[in-house]
Amino acid sequence: MDRHFLNGLGNGGPVVTEQQEKQQEQQRVNFVSGQIREQIETNRQLLEAAHRETRAVEQNYSDNASVNNYEADDTTDTIANIEEQRQLVARANESEMILKRQLDTMTNLAGSPYFGRIDIKDPGETTPESLYIGVASLMNDEKTEFLIYDWRAPISGVYYNGTLGTVHYPTPGGTQTTELTKKRQFTIRDGQITNMFDTNETVGDEMLQAALGQQNDQHMQNIVATIQKEQNDIIRDTTSDLLLVQGVAGSGKTSAILQRIAYLLYHSRASLNADQIVLFSPNRLFSHYISEVLPSLGERNMRQITLAEFLNRRFEGLDVQTLFQRFEDEQSQTEQQKAVQAVLESAASMQHVEQYCQSLTPNDIQFTNILFNGRVFFSADHILALYQQLPTNLHLADKILATKNALIKELKQRIKHEAKQAWIAEELDHLSDESMLALYGKHRPEEFDSEDAQIDYLSRRLAHRRLRIVYDAIYNNYFIDFYAQYGHFLQATPLAQQVTTDAWQTMMTAYRHGIEFHQIALMHCAPLLLLRDLITGSGQNRALEYVFIDEMQDYSVAALIYLKHVFVNAKFTILGDSEQALFKDIEAPQSLLHRLSEALAAKRPNLIALNRSYRSTTEITHFAKALLPDGDQITAFSRHGARPKVLIRYDHASADEALLAETKRYQATYQTVAILTKNAQQAKDVFQRLHTQTELHLLQDTDRQLPRGLIVLPIYLAKGLEFDAVIAYDVSETNYHERRSIGILYTIASRAMHDLTLLSIGEVSSVITQIPSDLMQIEHRVSKK
Repeated sequence: MDRHFLNGLGNGGPVVTEQQEKQQEQQRVNFVSGQIREQIETNRQLLEAAHRETRAVEQNYSDNASVNNYEADDTTDTIANIEEQRQLVARANESEMILKRQLDTMTNLAGSPYFGRIDIKDPGETTPESLYIGVASLMNDEKTEFLIYDWRAPISGVYYNGTLGTVHYPTPGGTQTTELTKKRQFTIRDGQITNMFDTNETVGDEMLQAALGQQNDQHMQNIVATIQKEQNDIIRDTTSDLLLVQGVAGSGKTSAILQRIAYLLYHSRASLNADQIVLFSPNRLFSHYISEVLPSLGERNMRQITLAEFLNRRFEGLDVQTLFQRFEDEQSQTEQQKAVQAVLESAASMQHVEQYCQSLTPNDIQFTNILFNGRVFFSADHILALYQQLPTNLHLADKILATKNALIKELKQRIKHEAKQAWIAEELDHLSDESMLALYGKHRPEEFDSEDAQIDYLSRRLAHRRLRIVYDAIYNNYFIDFYAQYGHFLQATPLAQQVTTDAWQTMMTAYRHGIEFHQIALMHCAPLLLLRDLITGSGQNRALEYVFIDEMQDYSVAALIYLKHVFVNAKFTILGDSEQALFKDIEAPQSLLHRLSEALAAKRPNLIALNRSYRSTTEITHFAKALLPDGDQITAFSRHGARPKVLIRYDHASADEALLAETKRYQATYQTVAILTKNAQQAKDVFQRLHTQTELHLLQDTDRQLPRGLIVLPIYLAKGLEFDAVIAYDVSETNYHERRSIGILYTIASRAMHDLTLLSIGEVSSVITQIPSDLMQIEHRVSKK
């Protein structure tokens, strides 16, 4: 097949009919599919050979590593040989992994080689050139030309952003100009073109409907073929140090962020790897839900962590309240408790921490005893004395480091002293032969000149081992009680106007009580950790280059400021929907974005809003946006279905009957059906009442996988997820009467792709009754029981 056909199909030749053109395009698909099959077979053979080579090298390494050596020269040679073998194993494994990734890429292309075509004509050229866009690049067997261009390549940006006519696109050599003469879109399944049309838009509605209207499964889909212009702006932003993405529910913000990660790894592949990227997910379920997107794009997954997991690693030995637990606890909080929490989680609180640390006097620092075997080894008074001897002009963190070094120096002397004490001699007498042999280390008993020299050596070795615990305590700054230090900070913090003295004192008592039981509330974590880091000069990670935070509306400003402090060199991408606030009243997007940009002191911030929802049918989106005071800013996608149904019942028996009937109706049609509740207790109650009558799963915050079928879960665990059909449980005024109910009900409604039912036990929430009646179907039982 000649190059003119492959890269200039239909250009410059006689006029052809639509059917003929589709046949020509199918011929090209057949040719490219054949090339892919050949390359898959070649790669499979190479991979099998590489695998055999790796196993042989590993076996050789194992054989060499297990040789026993007794002579010094033999040992030296063996160590060198083992190191050489280790390097061979590493190279063999790397070669095998490269071939495996290439095979995975070819396999991904096999059924659907590409999804787009652009015809461009560079200045001075007379005939346009056709370029085909897919999830990965593919060259012909001779490696002389591209059959497919990777969607992340600079020229591919024209497909997403360009309209017919003169277009510009960035390249490593600067901005290039070309003329876009055609933009064509394909749907190719199993090597056959099922849909093909030309457009001047990014992606036509016909293609979006086909891609987004499919039933939901357990993983988020790789839908790079449907990227919109606004999403493309997010994906290809490489300059902003703070990219804030405000996206309405179902706007594709999470998909765009994952594709952004894939793009960054591709764009900076020489200097960036997946280990230098971390994504903060709302929960473990969501982490599983998005787990297949990057591998399907040929990239290794970045690190994923929840805020609770991150904080638990920073607070070893403490049980940190999760976002889920906080949501549950907040439902019973008083207004003053909420006010105290708002103060501690504000930017002002973090500023107070900085001011507090700058003004600390030696007597303010909460030094504490270092113990060993139940006795004071270094007293708090002695540590304070060491600190006070240091120059006053030293920075606080430098003085703490100098104090630490002084203690380590003293410890070395104390080890010599302790080695001569009776407890060491007694323990030495009771060591087993095996432990004694290990204590000799490199030496042998016959090497010592006398028994005294031998005992002196062993005593020092044993003292050094036993006192390692003291060294670890010094190294980890355990000579300062940071929990008491934070308590001192709370006592010294000026009282905010909106908080009463009693409420503040109650909070401090609760904090101290929690620490006694190794528990800490989320509101204390950011200021406490910042305080600890500023005092010790530690806690920062300078290697990470990109931090992604999903569901930003559920993070406090203090938490975001602390994450920026930790990942000091990283560029931040923060995304969410201020309308889906579960912990507070909804906030205007621009207000939220302005606060975050200011709090994080961004030098090159970029704010992008995604206001078009693609997840739900037009009817569900219109219903959901009617819940919001500024919902008119949300644009619905043109995919129609039934209006949301509101079922009103007045007792649990009839409510359960209606709930069961709806679940059966939905299960007959859909793969994923979710019953969403306000909290975990309600989810548990629903499960207990229904599980004997139908098969369903109860989702909890410890679950990592989203099962198929009927599931019941509290709304917080559904953050970021979507379901074919959703049943909102008990949307009554009794259950949803607060202002923040708006955000919760909007979040529930916007989880549904195709169908939505809202069940009310009693009078419906006023949040729903204010919606125009023509946006929903109401089934009302007249007689009350």
